[in-house]
Amino acid sequence: MSRLLGILALGALGALAACSDQGAVPRDAQHLPTVSPRAEAPPASQAVPAVPEGAGTGDTGMAWTVPAGWVAETPSSPMRRAQYRVPGKAGDGECAVFYFGPGQGGDPMANASRWAGQFTLPDGRPATEAMTTSRLPVGGGEALVVEVAGTYNGGMTMTSAPATPKSGYRLLGAIAPGPDANWFFKLTGPDATVAAQREAFLAMVRSLKHGA
Repeated sequence: MSRLLGILALGALGALAACSDQGAVPRDAQHLPTVSPRAEAPPASQAVPAVPEGAGTGDTGMAWTVPAGWVAETPSSPMRRAQYRVPGKAGDGECAVFYFGPGQGGDPMANASRWAGQFTLPDGRPATEAMTTSRLPVGGGEALVVEVAGTYNGGMTMTSAPATPKSGYRLLGAIAPGPDANWFFKLTGPDATVAAQREAFLAMVRSLKHGA
């Protein structure tokens, strides 16, 4: 009898182990890179697919007029097609241009909300409640423009470490349709700097033309 009970107990343990494996993380998945929610990746993806060779260049590229005084820099991320330092008396801002390729990058309004979600208001509420959006004619199409201010909790963070919050910041962004995919223009910096560069940024967006 005791031997029979031992066999039944082992069988029950085996069944429990089998059930627990249903929700276990595959061994290979434990070594996948962690993507921070603040990383400069398309909002709905956990891994950024490589941009197809030649995409976003030539006939599928975009050209624009860089505002006077903006300083071109080497992009700090392969997801950036261009990067500029935007001088200001209150401190320098940064404008980054992103292109993720055909079918990537997500819906314009979803991206606007995601950007606004990187800010919090002085009372701690999410800044999505205070963001403003508008439409701007560009190159035969229409760009979505978003603006929000508060404490900036985003930035270039490709690890799980959170970015350092920056109070008194402002974001001015635009998502514009390109020949084969959307292009993303994101200006962030001290409130006074971004506010002073607002017209220059909008002029750059208006200057967008298809073809590099």
